[in-house]
Amino acid sequence: MSQFHPIIYVRGYAMTASEIADTVSMPYMGFNLGATKVRQSWDGAVYKQVFESPMMRLMKDYGYTDAFSDGAEIDRDITLKTVVIYRYYDQADRDFGEGKPLSIPAAALQLRDLILNIRNQICGGDAALRAEFRVHLVAHSMGGLVCRCLLQNGGISTPAVRQIVDKVFTYATPHNGIEMAGINVPAFLGLWDINNFNRATMAGYLGLEGRPERVDSLDGKFDPDRFFCLVGTNQQDYGAAKGVSKWLAGKMSDGLVAIENATVQGAPRAFVYRSHSGPYGIVNSEDGYQNMVRFLFGDVRVDGVMDVESLPLPPSVEKARKEGHRVRASYYFEATVSPRGARSFRLTERRRETFSAVLRKFDEMMKPKQAGLDSARSPVLFSTFLDSSKITVDRGRTLVMTVELAVSATDYFVDGALWTEHRVEGEYLYRDTLTLKMTPAGDGWNLRYVTTDEQWSERGGSKAEVDGDSHLIPLSSKKGFTAQLRMTLRRRP
Repeated sequence: MSQFHPIIYVRGYAMTASEIADTVSMPYMGFNLGATKVRQSWDGAVYKQVFESPMMRLMKDYGYTDAFSDGAEIDRDITLKTVVIYRYYDQADRDFGEGKPLSIPAAALQLRDLILNIRNQICGGDAALRAEFRVHLVAHSMGGLVCRCLLQNGGISTPAVRQIVDKVFTYATPHNGIEMAGINVPAFLGLWDINNFNRATMAGYLGLEGRPERVDSLDGKFDPDRFFCLVGTNQQDYGAAKGVSKWLAGKMSDGLVAIENATVQGAPRAFVYRSHSGPYGIVNSEDGYQNMVRFLFGDVRVDGVMDVESLPLPPSVEKARKEGHRVRASYYFEATVSPRGARSFRLTERRRETFSAVLRKFDEMMKPKQAGLDSARSPVLFSTFLDSSKITVDRGRTLVMTVELAVSATDYFVDGALWTEHRVEGEYLYRDTLTLKMTPAGDGWNLRYVTTDEQWSERGGSKAEVDGDSHLIPLSSKKGFTAQLRMTLRRRP
């Protein structure tokens, strides 16, 4: 079966009549929007860094085409390498429809029909081709909820229809609803259909039973390994509603969607310093594009988990602990992942200053039973997808990526009081950059690593210890921090 399938782009939420009109007027519904940003050269000069748009890059890099011909949609022979824009907002424009937006279930029904129509266009009556036919769904914001409604609501689609969907990639989708000033938008707020993001309303159109506290589950209807969530962490550059949205959404958001609400349970995810939309938006970014194509077309998945062994305390805090005082602290785990050759993007950035670092309490990792857990809650740092077909001939078969790691503590509390003695802002328990070199070896992998804060990455490196399906990389600092980075590498079918 081909790794390439038609891509259906499902755009996000348009609030007002003018936004809907602007959306309808764009042939590619925003998937054609690019961005130009500045970067600094070695000599201090500033030059442009142009991202043409996801649509243009899919055409240039992978040979995709659109589904338009002579001003009509799907009016010609299309191929597996076709991008189809799902124009579900057309009938919300008074020139094309009734001037009323579709409900999410109605939009999901039309998405189902569009998928079946594309299959008919490509496969005709050929039973073998129809059995193999698949599509990729790529969606922004509310578009991801339309896709989930299709996949999860039994009244919208059947298991046979869901099987046609090979992978789903969502940008900045509010999978667990939208909160303003910490409060989930109310169900009765029908103005501009904002109630689509109320959790009780969402549970209904997603086919979730009862009144669940969270609605970010695929509920067993779709394999979460085939569902990717890209999360924005830049609240500051979101300018919608004259800046009111980013103020209400708060710092731990992309300006509209809270970081903790932008993923589905069990699905791989990445975090990028991008806002919900606009000039620094998540869709029109190199970061978003690189994650999308690696997830859709890549053949290797790399997961990284940190198993913590020792979390040292500053000497004065340790002295207080030994004297019988009660010490409390939590810990931030930061991870930034870049593939070899990347200059203008990161595949994921989980950083403390963007409020996207993994936060864990001491007991969750070191005393799980005391925290009510069956096992230690080790920080999951990244799930990254790589494409071995991008390796140039002179570099052999080795996949290379870097992982910047940092571990730091929150404020320490001794007997409930904030510890300030000898405290220095910005102090880390551990910080280093690893260069990971992954070479296929039989049915497995040969993983070598170099700690590059004090060594050149071009060195051969040390071989990671193999433990079952995992590769273990020891991490330590002179302060007494010790841990293992547990890496899992999997070839994708």
